[in-house]
Amino acid sequence: MSLLLNVILTAQILTALIMVGLILIQHGKGADMGAAFGSGSSGSLFGASGSANFLSRSTAVLAAVFFACTLALAYFGNLQPVSSGSVLENAAVVAPPAAGIPTADSSAPGSAAISPAPVASASGAGEIPTK
Repeated sequence: MSLLLNVILTAQILTALIMVGLILIQHGKGADMGAAFGSGSSGSLFGASGSANFLSRSTAVLAAVFFACTLALAYFGNLQPVSSGSVLENAAVVAPPAAGIPTADSSAPGSAAISPAPVASASGAGEIPTK
């Protein structure tokens, strides 16, 4: 799966860079307007620009490839791995002892029972005033 993600990411970066280059090479729609006022010759002033040339067609194809790569990366990025092989996945969750309940260590002779401080809830429910 990692190889596939690297190939898609490489394709996305290359299409983005080539697309930026092609967009910078192309003339804007207002480039022919100045030609009508004496700075060059133009085929038509306000007429149709004709069929799409090679640069605009290749830009459209690269944009489609870029969006397809983006959708593929978003899809693969949201998949949950089955197992990452981490040691922490199998670790047991140990709850702290409840307040006021003596533990096995505190029942030993000569030891004072120390109750742990109450733990506030992470949700903030303990901070809601009650009547």
